[in-house]
Amino acid sequence: MGNFELAQVNISRMKAPLDDDSFRDFVGALEPVNAIADHAPGFVWRLQTEDGDATSIRAFEWDVRGTSGILVNMSVWTSVEALASFVFSGEHLAILKRRREWFHRVQDVMTALWWVPAGHRPTTAEAEEKIKHLRVYGPTPEAFTLKQHFSPAAAAHAGDPDWLCPA
Repeated sequence: MGNFELAQVNISRMKAPLDDDSFRDFVGALEPVNAIADHAPGFVWRLQTEDGDATSIRAFEWDVRGTSGILVNMSVWTSVEALASFVFSGEHLAILKRRREWFHRVQDVMTALWWVPAGHRPTTAEAEEKIKHLRVYGPTPEAFTLKQHFSPAAAAHAGDPDWLCPA
């Protein structure tokens, strides 16, 4: 897998503006949780501004749907296992368990994973396409989930109908 890294995006529809008192605990956890991610095994990169997080980045505006806005989290990891290990442990898991306090419960796909060439840093436009793809087609080698993921080899051959043909 040395030639590929795992990109992930997750978006959330906010129940209130980020500066609302109801978001105090979430905002207070951003810096420490991001610092843990930055030092987690397998972490490569995360989307952030000079403020150290991505809360001011505007993307997925087409998905706001009458909420107080969309928060975007995007990062790159060495493997699905490294990402899952971070997501489901420690302080991140504690915040994840409280997500319904700050974000709307939705039926739509809000997280997508995909393989990128090592060194590539995905854009929010790429991430939007991956979320849209996953919403339409479900998990495929082009965009998938932690629950149903694909290898970098499968992703490299996605869209090539002849890749299995031995001729």
